[in-house]
Amino acid sequence: MAKNKKTLRFIDLFAGIGGIRIGFERAGFQCVYSNEYDNSAAATYRANFGKDIDTRDIRDVSVEEIPAHDVLCAGFPCQPFSVAGVSARSGLKRPHGFQDEKQGNLFFEILRVVDHHKPSVIFLENVANFERHDKGRTLATVRQELEKRGYKFNYQVFDAALKVPQRRKRIYMVASLEKKHLFGEIKPVNRTVKEIIEKNPDPRFTISDLLWSSHQARTERNRLKGNGFRHNIVNVDGIANTLTSRYGKDGRENLVLQSGDNPRMLTPRECARLMGFDDSFILPETKTPAYRQLGNSVCVPIIEELAKQVYSHLTEPVAVMEAVEEPEVDNLALVAQAIPLAG
Repeated sequence: MAKNKKTLRFIDLFAGIGGIRIGFERAGFQCVYSNEYDNSAAATYRANFGKDIDTRDIRDVSVEEIPAHDVLCAGFPCQPFSVAGVSARSGLKRPHGFQDEKQGNLFFEILRVVDHHKPSVIFLENVANFERHDKGRTLATVRQELEKRGYKFNYQVFDAALKVPQRRKRIYMVASLEKKHLFGEIKPVNRTVKEIIEKNPDPRFTISDLLWSSHQARTERNRLKGNGFRHNIVNVDGIANTLTSRYGKDGRENLVLQSGDNPRMLTPRECARLMGFDDSFILPETKTPAYRQLGNSVCVPIIEELAKQVYSHLTEPVAVMEAVEEPEVDNLALVAQAIPLAG
């Protein structure tokens, strides 16, 4: 960090393996507290940052234990809001969104920290479907809860394909006390899957004859029906499909063709590269947790770009970021009025 840069402190809630932390530290911020309930992800986090991480359920953490901070960062659990997560929970007649008591209502734990520490900026990340979940009521609740606490709220959906060769749309929400944060442009960089491919991938990532036959048969059946399962062969001169936490099960979202053999899955290192992690980043030794953790992570270069904008927002007297079209506040406010808020 340059000597003349002001040190700003942030906390990393629902930290995963540290993608948000890397982006914010590159932008000049200092991390003063991390929390991640999943022990496997926390082990990866600890291996890379060499510092302790709080692995308690955030519900069990007293707000007084959390250090003062300028920015609260939280990539809170996305499964209750994702298209797949909502579909799966609905099929099992289980609640989704804020009604999911295990993961969906953790936003209100963020509010508990906000009420005590009143950080200057709140930076939230979630799946793109968060914008549309429950006909917009979920996003409206977030906006309403933060605005009644004095924050000015804004959001934007960005695709990781701006910086890495992977389709991965995510919603980024920023709430600020001092002045409204306006998202600036993220300049695209043309990247292809070919750039992240390992030269000599381990043969164990080649899928079996049985799995390959199953992929092809299921794809054909659903093609005729016009819906359902599809396997995807990656165009190495293009970009990959979205990595998911289930990728390690069968690799169907992204398969790489091989000469004279069945297709193979992307290796964990290739997946890490698709997420923008440097090769120095330490991954789990076993592939199943590596795939799951990476599929649940964030695109580091996108976080870095947005963190730089937040840094400028906090240190410059006048916002210099180019404004994008704002969401229609009136529509969200009307939706919010009809929502029974969770406690």
